[in-house]
Amino acid sequence: MSRPAGNTRLKAARLAAGYNSQQALADAITKAAPTLGIRGLAVGVRQIRRWESATPPWPQPDVHRVLTHLLGQSMEDLGFTPPWGSTRPQPGTAIDNTPRAPLSGARLATVPAQGGATTQPATVGRDFEAVTRSHRHLYWSVAPAVLHPAALEHARLGCALLPETANPARQTLAAALAESYLLVGRIEFFDLRQSEQASETLLRALQAAAEADDPLLGAAVLAHMAFIPGWADDREAAVERMLAARTYARRGPASADLWAWLDAVEAECETRCGDPHAALRLIRHAEDTLSTGSEHATPEWLDWFSPVRLAAFKGNTQLKAGHLPQARQTLQEVLDDLPPESDKQRTVVLGDLAAVEAADGRPEEACRYAIQALDQLAITWYAMGMDRIREVRRTLAPWQNERCVRDLDDRLYDWGTTVSALQR
Repeated sequence: MSRPAGNTRLKAARLAAGYNSQQALADAITKAAPTLGIRGLAVGVRQIRRWESATPPWPQPDVHRVLTHLLGQSMEDLGFTPPWGSTRPQPGTAIDNTPRAPLSGARLATVPAQGGATTQPATVGRDFEAVTRSHRHLYWSVAPAVLHPAALEHARLGCALLPETANPARQTLAAALAESYLLVGRIEFFDLRQSEQASETLLRALQAAAEADDPLLGAAVLAHMAFIPGWADDREAAVERMLAARTYARRGPASADLWAWLDAVEAECETRCGDPHAALRLIRHAEDTLSTGSEHATPEWLDWFSPVRLAAFKGNTQLKAGHLPQARQTLQEVLDDLPPESDKQRTVVLGDLAAVEAADGRPEEACRYAIQALDQLAITWYAMGMDRIREVRRTLAPWQNERCVRDLDDRLYDWGTTVSALQR
């Protein structure tokens, strides 16, 4: 008979963390305990051996806390089975057990509601925030499948640091954590087309915004959560979430940009749910809001919206409403005005222009725009942009034997594009 493998998860985590022997981990636990405010804790190699057996006993709460702190994983990820038979977190721990996070193979961390012993310096909030800011900037140029696991692990770090941090650094940390989870949720929804995972991630972002007591971040998260039912043609759920988003925005110093963006989100949902005329009314209101302005500053994290982005919303809505000349003019102006770093948005605008030309019976022009979008997608991948091109190709079915459509098919289904679309 083969020898039982034992708790391979804990052993693998121990080795990955640099503890090459059971004794090394035992010594590390004993040494780390006082830094977490735990006194008189000593762990020997015999205990580590029991944890790495096939039936590891559930550690005591203090040991539990130090172990997850050192190895950076939840107890279930480390191969332990809770004695209570559920997946609720042990009090005071920073890592929850559900649900599984996409791509990385790790689980989403839950947001601790209250802190334990304060061990982090006063600078921890700003330090964590600096990395969050860098991830936000990298979103516009780094491949989503590359940035996603990095941003997700950063969020896990924030959850581990939160119970060890006192105010005011804790509030700064919680706000940056909300931004990190919001970024991860945006990647999952817009770039990777993983709506279910995005819903779970955005819930974590909302929890972190609550810990930070930041109603504007709460409004931003709730509006992103409205996209999910809006794109699934569930207007009632989308409207309910937008109502909540506007309620949170009223609680804080919301800028004109934030109010206009909320109108744009609701307009997108109305368009997706089949009412582009209601969407156009919302967009006109957003334009008036931007024109009037506000005394309040726009949050730094609201970097996905601007007047030209609002015009892009408008062009798509005009397209869906059948206002083709207006849509063509609006989208051409957007294409001219987009800043150089807006490559992802550029693929969407090119796709919408292609759709305008296809709807107007001009297949050659439609294919020209679609191929430009594919050229950009080869540099900067964006699932929304590819969705637009696929929609255009379906509308070009009446001209599928035309040379221009065949050329588009050759480009759409060449080796590079096909492999890129499948692997991302």
